[in-house]
Parts: sequence; structure tokens; C-alpha cells
Amino acid sequence: MNNKLVSIGKILNFHGIKGEIKMGYTAGNESLIKNLKRVFVFVNSQKKTYNIESVRFHKNFAIVKFSGINSINEVMEIKGALVHLEETDVKSGLEENEFLIKDLIGLIVKDTEGNNIGIVNDVGENRASSLLSVKKPDGQTFLVPFVKELVPGVDLDKGIVIVNMIDGLDG
Repeated sequence: MNNKLVSIGKILNFHGIKGEIKMGYTAGNESLIKNLKRVFVFVNSQKKTYNIESVRFHKNFAIVKFSGINSINEVMEIKGALVHLEETDVKSGLEENEFLIKDLIGLIVKDTEGNNIGIVNDVGENRASSLLSVKKPDGQTFLVPFVKELVPGVDLDKGIVIVNMIDGLDG
């Protein structure tokens, strides 16, 4: 089975002299990154597989040790490359109420009474939470903070997001 790959970070530089990698990643993915076992990196269009020896966090970066990378020079060969996981590994690492952005885009948005409000056309971030961008039938969009109080339900099988339409939410 050919599994899809999902990018989870980027190799920014080396850290120290023993082959540790300084990896940038999207905030909020710490639990996923902390539990990494195996990743994929494309070097000159060739997919390389690396097992993970250790992961720790320093400032806003992950410090990751790949098996077989033991020097600054070896890190420099993969510097700038994106780090990928198989999509199934990413999904198995998600908490109960976490979703991949690509799985949310295109879902039908309904209010708590079951009325169609629009569709999810994008997902953004702010410091507090993810933001669902909802496009209404008239073409206007509004943002909904992706928090339990405002988004009490997501059903990927039915393709629906339930939004608690409080006053002023849609402009």
C-alpha cells in the first residue's frame, strides 16, 4: 500500500557536533514530534528513511537525533529538507479532537439546528486556537475559533462540522 506523506517540519540546521538536527515545526505538534519513531526526508528527489534516536525541545525548535547522522557534515547534506511522516502515523498520533487540516477543508458547516451555513474553505492559526474559515453561500467568509464551545462536533464520515452560531460570529 502506498501511503501518503505529510510534512511535519523542516531541517533548519545542525545542533552541536554529534549530528543532532534543529528542526522547525508548527506549534501545537509537540506531542506528535515527541513520539516520532521514523521519518522520511527527500534528498535530491530520493526518499530516505531515518529512525529517530531522540527528540527534545529547545526554545521553539525540536532537537532530533536521526540514526546514521553523526556529524555536522551529514546534517548539512539534508539541511533545508522537509521532514515527513506517513499520513497513517500522523493520524494515529492525533488526540480525539484533533484533525488534519486537509481533512477539514471542504466539509459542510451546519449550525446546531442542522441548517447549512457554508463550507470550510481554509484553516488558519492564531495564538489561542486554529481558525476555521467558513464560506457562506453568498460568497462571504467568516472565521470560527476551533474550540469545543463554538465547534461542538466534527463528523469526517458524514463530511459535516457543527458550529454553535452565537450572535456576531458570522459578521
